[in-house]
Amino acid sequence: MVSILIPFKNTAHYLPECIESILAQTHTDWEVLAVDDHSTDKSIEVLKSYAKEDLRIKVFENQRSGIIPALRTAYKHSSGEFTTRMDSDDIMMPDRLQVMVESLQKQGKGHVAVGQVKYFSDRGISDGYDRYEKWLNELISEGKNYSEIYKECVIPSPCWMVHRDDFEACGAFRPDRYPEDYDLTFRFYEKGLKIIPCKEVLHLWRDYDTRTSRTHEHYAQNYFLDIKLHYFLKLDYDPNRPLVIWGAGFKGKTIAKTLLEKGVDFTWLCDNPNKIDKKIYGKKLSHFSILPAMGNPQSIVTVANEDAQKEIRGYLKELGQQPMKDHYFFC
Repeated sequence: MVSILIPFKNTAHYLPECIESILAQTHTDWEVLAVDDHSTDKSIEVLKSYAKEDLRIKVFENQRSGIIPALRTAYKHSSGEFTTRMDSDDIMMPDRLQVMVESLQKQGKGHVAVGQVKYFSDRGISDGYDRYEKWLNELISEGKNYSEIYKECVIPSPCWMVHRDDFEACGAFRPDRYPEDYDLTFRFYEKGLKIIPCKEVLHLWRDYDTRTSRTHEHYAQNYFLDIKLHYFLKLDYDPNRPLVIWGAGFKGKTIAKTLLEKGVDFTWLCDNPNKIDKKIYGKKLSHFSILPAMGNPQSIVTVANEDAQKEIRGYLKELGQQPMKDHYFFC
């Protein structure tokens, strides 16, 4: 059985499409654990009406506030061999559960089943979301999601599935760290769960102005940077090697300030002539040409400009430095 965890809040308008897409699944051995996070619309009435018609659907109320407590409540009441999550405003493709279950049965424990996603919206999709969709699906098609984990969340929050035992081993929803989907992705990475490649679109991801990821403070840029740096220092940082920060924009400054607060030494590089040899937070910025003489450094790249990123990748490649070993792109 598959346990489908659904936190929801004020999505009454979208819930029927979501639930109908679950009812239409070709894999029918599932349970829905839906938790209301203090909705002020008719969301809970919508879910309860479905629960009356289908005993596989169970509805609970969040005793606290927020997505993480709601997910904990849902998971506490679940009993399936496999665990997955669903967003209450999205749509599953009819074979999503079947594809994921069969993938996990074939590969065994120690794996994450994922599926490609497609954004949809009444007002069209922005260029940024279109690029993110293509980038994410390219990683998913090859199962190389972790190769760019520090760039952005590489597992779509409503489109993954794992064995319950693996989910427990990764800490389930116990950590209080937002964005919770990105944190979970890093814990999958930390525990060595392998991504099963998928070339099929299994999930339709709705975009609209009041979507939680667009409006809640927990999904602001500083929260993403905190998670990236937390796991980099925990999993990939080698204190015996020189650490380098590239770039002095918002992300570079935020990371530099945090490292200084933590007492982690680093060299700050840039190619802006107006900033070279200047000090920010008491730390001098140097030209990137000093890198080859630093002796086996690790680089965190925070430069956002895509053309500049290509140049930096090329430069690091010329120096024989490898991604996810010697350099990590944080944007």
